[in-house]
Amino acid sequence: MTDAEAVRILRLAAGGDGVGKLADGRTVFIPRTAPGDLVEIARMRSHRRFARARIGQLLESGPDRVAARCPHYDGDECGGCQLQHVAAERQLEIKRAVVGDALRRIAGLDVPDPEIVPSDIDWGYRNKLSLTVVAQGRRIGLHRFERPDEVFDLARCDITDPALLELWRAVRAHRSLLPSNAERLVLRIDRGGTRHLIVHTSDASAWASPSSLARELMRAGSPAVLWWHPDGGAARTVAGEAEAYPATVFEQVHPGFGDLIRAFAIDQLGSVEDRHVWDLYAGIGDTTDDLLRRGASVESVELDRRAVEFADRRWRTRHGLPIASQAPDHGRVTRHAGRVEDLVEELRAPAQVISNPPRTGMDERVTEAILAQSPSQLVYISCDPATLARDIARLAPAYRLGLVRAFDLFPQTAHVETVAVLEVA
Repeated sequence: MTDAEAVRILRLAAGGDGVGKLADGRTVFIPRTAPGDLVEIARMRSHRRFARARIGQLLESGPDRVAARCPHYDGDECGGCQLQHVAAERQLEIKRAVVGDALRRIAGLDVPDPEIVPSDIDWGYRNKLSLTVVAQGRRIGLHRFERPDEVFDLARCDITDPALLELWRAVRAHRSLLPSNAERLVLRIDRGGTRHLIVHTSDASAWASPSSLARELMRAGSPAVLWWHPDGGAARTVAGEAEAYPATVFEQVHPGFGDLIRAFAIDQLGSVEDRHVWDLYAGIGDTTDDLLRRGASVESVELDRRAVEFADRRWRTRHGLPIASQAPDHGRVTRHAGRVEDLVEELRAPAQVISNPPRTGMDERVTEAILAQSPSQLVYISCDPATLARDIARLAPAYRLGLVRAFDLFPQTAHVETVAVLEVA
């Protein structure tokens, strides 16, 4: 038997894994390590050109290693965060480097690492907590790191809003009142401060007594709107407000800082008065509303029809317009419900575009449509540096990268938000 190999961690890669070199010259990726750590590796999985391993023993701590705040991080190997063991300032440097590396390596750009804007808060920022239910509710929690088939019972999550954790403690204490076919829980707080509990079930069997749980939450001082979302069906409220905020639609989980990023992105468009702008992957319409207030005409596209209906209803209510059952063109805004790649060729030619796609980035049909219409500017809000860089490469050489700015939207995790401004070359 040979002694386990010791490896020095040189840097962190996208996703948060530490990067080191084995004695044979191959790169090895080791999660939960920090730059400068010297670790004895274990559980190595070898590939031809690289390897993956885990920490067998921490021989020497790097200068930026800190004790994780959350007991689940090390004790249960929680997969929700990747960087709690790294000092906050070093986390910012790592995320800058990840964006810069993607732009250089994938997009082929000769650019330095971008400036990064720190988060307003490092802990307690998430307004949404998604939990998996196993063993008929006897265990409700998050998945272990790199073990998606294992779930540990969650007591707390330090990056979640304290008001939402208060609700979770009350739900956890009364888990016996959840339906026996529950398979996932989503807890979230809306912009008005109302708390929601969405119970996803494995089939369409009705939740027999949601009012019992609602009463216990009220007694615990944690009232919430309860939703039942059966498999294959639509979510509906079963206790609390009858006409509730659509808690099942996508919204930024760090809303205050998300607002700052959106405002920054829109500011990069300059004056949009009397200009026609596309708002792609529009969500609940916050960007569209800001563009309308600045005098633009807007066509927005969003896949989730509930989000489109909510955006239209909110706009009509604010402007004293009659509430329609559908969302037709009215005034300066047209809202489309569907996939961006399916609808983009039907949109009127834009002067400018703002795009906020999911982690997969923009479909190639979308970048082709932008190239065909040749708007003067595209402001791209990205949650994945690799797909951002890929899409920039697709748009070159017709568009050149002007400004790029990173934002630490999700502290303690390896995720980073980026705003890139592309201009006609």
